[in-house]
Amino acid sequence: MSLRLQQATFFAALTAAYAAYAGEIEGAVIVHRRLTKRAITAPVSAYQRGVAVNLDADAEQDPLEFERSHVVIYVEGEFPSRPGFAVMEQRNRRFAPDLLVLPAGSQISFPNEDPIFHNVFSLSKPKSFDLGNYVKGQTRLVTFPKPGIVFVNCHLHPNMSAAIVITPNSWGARADASGRFRFSGIPPGDYTVAAWHKAAGFVRQTVRVDNRRPARIEFLIPLEESVSASYAKR
Repeated sequence: MSLRLQQATFFAALTAAYAAYAGEIEGAVIVHRRLTKRAITAPVSAYQRGVAVNLDADAEQDPLEFERSHVVIYVEGEFPSRPGFAVMEQRNRRFAPDLLVLPAGSQISFPNEDPIFHNVFSLSKPKSFDLGNYVKGQTRLVTFPKPGIVFVNCHLHPNMSAAIVITPNSWGARADASGRFRFSGIPPGDYTVAAWHKAAGFVRQTVRVDNRRPARIEFLIPLEESVSASYAKR
């Protein structure tokens, strides 16, 4: 039996075992004010010659919906999970999407869709890389073996920024525009659930999961000033 087939068989058996007695975590993210600064059109500089590429403007969206959908929630702790694959495009001098959530071991493609050069890089501790200059139609692949927050930028366009949250397991996601999230297939037990926002940082709560009813949890972001200070010391 090949290694790939062995891995597939293992994950199938594990999934079936979890499903027999697994529970769920569901909850909501509450945001009362704007946290993210609006993107400002970058001035044309010496690097931009030839084809001009307009900078995408922020889409017209309810500011609180935008903030809620930029909160990442995940269950802490290492559990067997299957690596994923995602695409983060360079389009109109922006990263699209500007936030990805994937489990450790996943791979991301960074295609250039602009008729100009881009140079994608990160100096983040969980994964640092520099993909060099490359033109429209080309892409670069990066594997992210460790959990953590990876901030992504472009050497040629200072306005370009994105974040990648690599989670320690498959129970991770962005909240939807209303702030809701839900994880299933979780074995009964006590867990720490983390919520992260680029401007607000981390908020953590503990929750008990059983197979009788979904565990409910709610995150208020940002925390009140006094509570934030106590979390910052942890």
